Amino acid sequence: MIPSILPTYNRAPLSFVKGEGSWLIEADGRRFLDLGAGIAVNALGHAHPDLVAALTEQAGKLWHTSNLYHIPAQQELADRLVAATFADTVFFTNSGTEACELAVKMARKFFHDAGQPERTDIIAFEGAFHGRSSAGIAAAGSEKMTRGFGPLLPGFKHLPWGDHDALHAAIDAHTAAILIEPVQGEGGIRPLPDQCLKGLRDLCDERGILLILDEVQCGMGRTGRLFAHEWAGIAPDIMMVAKGIGGGFPLGEVLATERAASGMGPGTHGSTYGGNPLACAVGCAVMAHVADPDFLAGVNRKAGLMRQRLEGLVAAHPGVFEEVRGLGLMLGLKCRVPNAEVVRAGHEALLVTVPAADNVIRLLPPLTITEAEIAEALSRLDAAATALETA
Repeated sequence: MIPSILPTYNRAPLSFVKGEGSWLIEADGRRFLDLGAGIAVNALGHAHPDLVAALTEQAGKLWHTSNLYHIPAQQELADRLVAATFADTVFFTNSGTEACELAVKMARKFFHDAGQPERTDIIAFEGAFHGRSSAGIAAAGSEKMTRGFGPLLPGFKHLPWGDHDALHAAIDAHTAAILIEPVQGEGGIRPLPDQCLKGLRDLCDERGILLILDEVQCGMGRTGRLFAHEWAGIAPDIMMVAKGIGGGFPLGEVLATERAASGMGPGTHGSTYGGNPLACAVGCAVMAHVADPDFLAGVNRKAGLMRQRLEGLVAAHPGVFEEVRGLGLMLGLKCRVPNAEVVRAGHEALLVTVPAADNVIRLLPPLTITEAEIAEALSRLDAAATALETA
């Protein structure tokens, strides 16, 4: 008999009922140190007082009106994002998946309006994750994502990660855009080297195509810059954002240049809930923290400490861990034992981590994690690894 919740998840046997900063409290009272942050969502941790205050205040005023009317908090958040980024304009969604849908539409509409309707193809890469909508799974292209869901949305080319020759050969008269994550999350915490991101920008400019960045997981301060592409000193034409921007409240965006968004006039796209007063009140509160240079400096300082400790952990447990990967507080441990076993051992040590492809566990703590909590996290990871070695 099918359960009342559609069984599309293999859930861990844990039921968290409360959160405090970097901690999650299970229904039985156990306190878990959270290195998952809801898959890079809870950028400011759990129950951050500024987010609670922003949500509570707005909830007492107005929840929802739809986008048929002006929404002051949406305007404020859009202005903040435009001021802090490459973008000239913002469309608000509820999730990264919805942001992917618009990014694809925007790129294709741009070339349609430019008199090049044949330019519809989007180049994407092995290991990518862009959500689970029809466009998202077609962009990822893996059998795991697409099997049983055909016919797939056409117009996507999938290339091996890091194959420069294949990339140059794939661009033709039908290419509209290149879509890539500056740091792959689901794909196993794989950062794209700065020189490669610069090369992609140059290639798009040379061939007259658009660069779409998916910063749903790696954005909003996660890598120590507001957005990961800033490390390479480049800017995209279109960017997908979600997860951390809402700090746990469903919120996403597509950021774009005026040129890339030129085809998206009234009636070309919409969202009933996207950018509603509740979401944008929280988003403004998040931006007030993560766009602050002092906050980002703190992320970088803690990231350096955490990486140093993780390198020591790998050296201490070479039979369990192979290497440390990542950027900022978007880190991964490639495992020599099945990563699911490491995640479970973490649960036994009262620690939350997140599995990824390539036998990696993701370490995505709240950006507000303290140095003392980092030390405690490494102690618990050490205990988990020791338990696996002696099992």
